[in-house]
Amino acid sequence: MDSETPFRLPVIDFSKPNLKPGSPEWDSVKSQVRKALEEFGCFEALFDKVPVELRKSIFGALEALFDLPIQTKLRNLSIKPFHGYVGQYPQVPLHESMGIDDANIIEKVESMTNILWPKGNESFSKTIHSFSEQVSKLDQTIRRMILESFNLEKDMDEHMNSILIYLGAFVLLFLSIFPTLFPKYLFVFLITFKPLKFINLIKHP
Repeated sequence: MDSETPFRLPVIDFSKPNLKPGSPEWDSVKSQVRKALEEFGCFEALFDKVPVELRKSIFGALEALFDLPIQTKLRNLSIKPFHGYVGQYPQVPLHESMGIDDANIIEKVESMTNILWPKGNESFSKTIHSFSEQVSKLDQTIRRMILESFNLEKDMDEHMNSILIYLGAFVLLFLSIFPTLFPKYLFVFLITFKPLKFINLIKHP
C-alpha cells in the first residue's frame, strides 16, 4: 500500500426530520447518494432510527451466533449461494458468514433461530428482527432515491416488491467492528471501477 493519505467515505445523513419524497432535504440527500455510489460504490450512512441499546444488542446477538459450535451453525442451510452458513474453507480459514432471509419478518427469524437453538432464543430473535426492520426502512429509502435519480419511478413498485431483506453477518467484519476488540478504526477495502484502495474508516464516538 502506498503512503498516500487515506481518504474517507462520503458520510450521508438520513436522520433529517424533513426527509420526505419531494422535499428539498430529500433531493439534496438523493443527489449525495447518487454521487457517492458513482464515485465509491458505497457510503457511510448516519441513521438515528436504530437506538443505541439495539446497536449494542445486535453485536451481542452476533457474538452468540458465531460462538455456537460448528455443527450447530451448519444447520443453517440454504440452496442459494452464500446464504445460510458459509465457512470452514481451507483457503479462507478465518472467514465465516451467516445469512438470514426475510430477516424483517419475525416468523422467518424465529424459524431460523429454532434451528440453531431448539429450545428457542427469544432475545436473539427479537434483536435480529428489530434491527432488520429498521435497517430495511433505510434500505427502501436509498433504493427509492436511486430509482428517482435515474427517472425510473415507473418501476418503483415492481422493484420494491422484488427485494428480499437478507441479513448477512460476516465474522471478519464483526471482529473488526466489535468495540472491545477494535475500538478506533475499521480497515476495509472496496472494489469499484477505480483502482483497489484501502479506506480507513474512523468510528464515530
